[in-house]
Amino acid sequence: MPVSKTKAKLVDVARQLFAKMGVENTTMNDIAVASKKGRRTLYTYFKNKEEIYLAVIESELEILSETMRRVVERNISPEEKILEMTYTRLDVVKEVVYRNGTLRADFFRDIWKVEKARKKFDVKEVQLLKAVLQEGIERGVFELDDVDMTANLFHYCLRGIEVPYIRGRIGAELDIETRKKYVSNIVLGALHKNRNQ
Repeated sequence: MPVSKTKAKLVDVARQLFAKMGVENTTMNDIAVASKKGRRTLYTYFKNKEEIYLAVIESELEILSETMRRVVERNISPEEKILEMTYTRLDVVKEVVYRNGTLRADFFRDIWKVEKARKKFDVKEVQLLKAVLQEGIERGVFELDDVDMTANLFHYCLRGIEVPYIRGRIGAELDIETRKKYVSNIVLGALHKNRNQ
């Protein structure tokens, strides 16, 4: 098995164990046994459990980043892209947290560890947002003074509603169409040209 496949297998096994038993209750030995690899192999790739936990989070964020990249590459309008990126971002993060069961509690408790693992994802997300905003300007549908600042603000706004959204405090009682209307009004209202001019 090539190096990258072995490491990927270890990360996937760790993710499953963390989701089932929790990070605190999972040992490096548990991961080695469940992956059918020796402890020596595990320690070749990861110094400790925290390192493999960060690798699990990074692998989940890489999936989200790839999903968002595919949205940006679709042949749809910039308005549709920015809205789909918003929905995709929130729904995929929520799905990852819920899918991982016990890992959900660790996600909220260990938010600083999660922050450390998110740095690469955050940079990629801002770049994707910039690309869509620039496309919107070039097509004459967005009017922005500063693409970099807008992409960063948009990124941090999405991050700010992540936890309330995951916990069901925002939008849980809304049907899909109503939710789309609110998101569309807020996002596109901020990015569109002033139609009253």
